[in-house]
Amino acid sequence: MSILPPLFAALSDPYRFEIIERLMKDGETPAGAISDMFDISGPAISRHLSVLHKAGLVTRRINGQQRLYSVRPEAIREVSDWTMNHRAFWEASMDRLEQALLEDKI
Repeated sequence: MSILPPLFAALSDPYRFEIIERLMKDGETPAGAISDMFDISGPAISRHLSVLHKAGLVTRRINGQQRLYSVRPEAIREVSDWTMNHRAFWEASMDRLEQALLEDKI
């Protein structure tokens, strides 16, 4: 069974997607700092981080009272590999669509 469905399911939420984007940009970040980035409650951020952790998109490290989160590069690589492997399909599909649209104009 592929690990991709849980990854895509976790990324489908706009908040979780943005958390991943920020972690990719900023690197390891405390949960409190992540919470400060959004206008939703701390418990909601905690639930989003839990979903991302369970899906394998982030790692969680405990340092005293802090919970530090970072992106798992392997998970992002899985998504990237899947995307690149399907690129030929999408390019061919877009080429067919373009050709059909051009033929419709004639």
